[in-house]
Amino acid sequence: MILGVAPLAELTDGQWAVIEPLMPQVRGRSRPYREHRQVVEGIVHRYRCGVAWRDLPERFGPWQTVWKRHARFSRDGTWDQVLAAVIAAADAADEVDWAVSVDATINRAHQHATSLTRAEHPTGGIGELHESAARPTREEPADHGIGRSRGGLSTKVHHAVDGRGRPLSIVIGAGQAGDAPACLPLLAGIRVARAGPGRPRTRPTAVLGDRAYSSKAIRAHLRSRGITAVIPEPRDQQAHRTRRGSKGGRPVTYDRELYKQRNVVECSFALLKQWRALATHYDKHALIYRGAVVLAGVLAWTRT
Repeated sequence: MILGVAPLAELTDGQWAVIEPLMPQVRGRSRPYREHRQVVEGIVHRYRCGVAWRDLPERFGPWQTVWKRHARFSRDGTWDQVLAAVIAAADAADEVDWAVSVDATINRAHQHATSLTRAEHPTGGIGELHESAARPTREEPADHGIGRSRGGLSTKVHHAVDGRGRPLSIVIGAGQAGDAPACLPLLAGIRVARAGPGRPRTRPTAVLGDRAYSSKAIRAHLRSRGITAVIPEPRDQQAHRTRRGSKGGRPVTYDRELYKQRNVVECSFALLKQWRALATHYDKHALIYRGAVVLAGVLAWTRT
């Protein structure tokens, strides 16, 4: 067992105190079951340092155990459940800022993650979107979350973060996919359980996004749910509306001061990319890669 906050520890005692009660309890096994903290720290170490699974230090135990448990927790939704519980606790303590910012970042896919035949490589389209954190799926997307963008084979991570830059919903898509098509699935993933009776909270007070999210479908969806859209209008849309005259509708307005807070989502990506195996996509399966992104989100919520 890794005790205290030793220089080599990946989690603080405070973080583990929050995470430990949320981990699956194992009973009735005839074989010894390696304790969760040692394994979780091995997973975190692997993604922070970007090493191969086989190169994990011995202090984390057999690398096969670390890999298998991360794969299982990624596929069965365990990491999603831990993240959901941490967010629910923060919301019960009134620590969630519901001015939600959305954006995406592109991460280059390593050759170890792209061992597909030439015929299987994605060539275009918006790509497939992996389900958000609130609705995990065990089905691996056909494109494995990898597509061809200008920089080559890459993956796109979509974030919806609260006003403090902590992820509320996560979607993985192919690198060439646009930001706007992922917006509604991303918002659908926001589902925070109440501390007492009542439906989970799914509606932010405002959604902040850059010009890539300026579309009629997104604005209509936010308007129908009573959510304030803080999204500027691109110049080409402004020109098109002006050419149509009165039929073009009213000019788009948004809170410019509130829009300045959108930088928190950029900060969330900066924090995410400190994990080298997330800044570069090494995993062959999108499910495994996304599980690590969710785990990074858990640590972001438990930082003190």
